[in-house]
Amino acid sequence: MKRVLPLVIISDVHLGTYGCHADELLAYLNDIEVETLIINGDFIDFWQFNKRYFPESHLKVIQKIIKMSTGGTKVYYITGNHDDRLRTFSEISLGNIHLRDKLLLQFNNEKYWIFHGDVFDTSVKILPLIAKMGGKGYDLLIRINRWINHIREKMGKPKMSFSKKIKSRVKQAAKFISDFENLAVNLGAKQGYDYVVCGHIHEAANRQEETPHGTIRYLNSGDWVESLTSLEYENGTWSIFNFMESTLYDGFEVKRKANKDMPTLDLNDTMLKDQNALVNEFMNLLNN
Repeated sequence: MKRVLPLVIISDVHLGTYGCHADELLAYLNDIEVETLIINGDFIDFWQFNKRYFPESHLKVIQKIIKMSTGGTKVYYITGNHDDRLRTFSEISLGNIHLRDKLLLQFNNEKYWIFHGDVFDTSVKILPLIAKMGGKGYDLLIRINRWINHIREKMGKPKMSFSKKIKSRVKQAAKFISDFENLAVNLGAKQGYDYVVCGHIHEAANRQEETPHGTIRYLNSGDWVESLTSLEYENGTWSIFNFMESTLYDGFEVKRKANKDMPTLDLNDTMLKDQNALVNEFMNLLNN
């Protein structure tokens, strides 16, 4: 039986990259029935997208969300930096799917400020080329990490996350996350919001913050590249759902090991020069 939830928030799915866990996300979406689904940026990764890699499982996630919307789920798609090409179409609504750059939501008599978070990232705003190069390196690291984890599993060793280990050892990365969160909560509290909800940094969070402007709750939905997390609202409270720690994961792993061979490590991708074709195709899917 599906779990019925009034509100779910996901972000940083990065469809079109090797690091995306589309199969796991699809299993999660098939397990829930949601009144409102908020996709808080970087759903499709136009930075890393190439002609040779957009597997069926990634397309199925898009189709699933469109099916959810036609079944009555209100879907808010908030653009991020990796899908910023869709900002050309911001503020349009197609049926139950609403494309926005940010969302100001009144929910249960509380005010929510929901946005992806790249507005606080100077590397994205000031040095976009360097940010995109960093994105490519991150995707490569994830692909190598997945390949090595497959070998570790064969040896009976637990999985490990290279990027998380790197982040934990680099003080500048830790400072960026701290600065990002502090800026978000302080601005949110100053503007009188009860909640500020972000994505972008791939770090799930759910905590109360005290600021000079008052108390505010900071939420971050994490990602579906490493953490495989979402935010769920149920019975008046928010919680972080972690796919890897859920009952869904056990059955999924059994099926995955039975059906999948060792992942390939292809380092010679040709990046798509004209990404307008994918944007148009996505908009066509929404229209149909």
